Amino acid sequence: MPSIYFEDMKPGAVDEYGAYEMSRDEIIRFARQFDPQPFHLDEEAAKSSMLGGLSASGWHTASAAMRMAYDSYLHDSSSLGAPGVEELKWMKPVRVGDVLRGRRTILGARASSSRPEMGLVHMKVEIMNQARETVMTQEFFALMGRRGYDGGEEPAARKAAPPPMKAATPDPAPQPQKMGFYEDLVVGRGLDLGSHHFTAEEIVAFARDFDPQPFHLSEEGAAKSHFGRLAASGWHTGSMWMRRFLDARKAQQQAALDAGGVLPQGGPSPGFRNLKWNKPVFAGDTISYRTVLADKRTTSRPGWGLIFSHNTGVNQHGERVFEFLGSAFVQMRDA
Repeated sequence: MPSIYFEDMKPGAVDEYGAYEMSRDEIIRFARQFDPQPFHLDEEAAKSSMLGGLSASGWHTASAAMRMAYDSYLHDSSSLGAPGVEELKWMKPVRVGDVLRGRRTILGARASSSRPEMGLVHMKVEIMNQARETVMTQEFFALMGRRGYDGGEEPAARKAAPPPMKAATPDPAPQPQKMGFYEDLVVGRGLDLGSHHFTAEEIVAFARDFDPQPFHLSEEGAAKSHFGRLAASGWHTGSMWMRRFLDARKAQQQAALDAGGVLPQGGPSPGFRNLKWNKPVFAGDTISYRTVLADKRTTSRPGWGLIFSHNTGVNQHGERVFEFLGSAFVQMRDA
């Protein structure tokens, strides 16, 4: 039985926790699987990038922050997951050997009016390196069980997940976007990124590394939760979006090279907003990913523009399971 419940998360409370070392092997291993950009894979190539040296993927940093939180307090809590992230910012590169710590501030808490067995806790989390420089921040709502709902009649939070919809109206396909320099990108155009089939084995493997909550580790643990079935960590779902995006970009880059074109240098992302895990991604689901350019603007960095994209994932039933408004630096043609 957990010792930390919704009632223990007091607004205004500030706690520091964790110690997570980012090794070279782990940075490269995560990047090879989910974010194979040169500044996450190769020291020499990274030196000439905007990051100035080998750095961890932002999705890796977020996943490591999840693991720190689990090891520090979530493992002994009534955590029911989170519906999304309001805003996440990658403030500074995370380097080989950095030791990360977390600082959690409780911004607010309210009991659910429709589901009395749970409450919502509004949190801000800052991830700092060993020099106490902030490398990442995020704000989000966490779902937590309330004290007194552990036994007796099964509460609503532990009922099996509802069956999928029979059909759904798909989002209209955007006019195709050709990836290129900042000047070439057209707002409103997008790209289908392909799909990924989530197996039970890979869901469990990711969860063991970064998010070992019971509903991500086994069917038995999930059956006792509000998910009802084994479900992927939200950070796993997001990391796979990143991989599908880079695979699609690589295919377009190769086509451009074959045609004698010139490729822009890739830039990092400063963060994202309004990430929503709309529905669970269950073992056996196939998620189709898409990106659509929502806006773009010039920046104070000479030779670089900033783009904003609406990114989505839809399961085999046509249900949107994942979305966020992302941002990234893109090189300008005259850089």
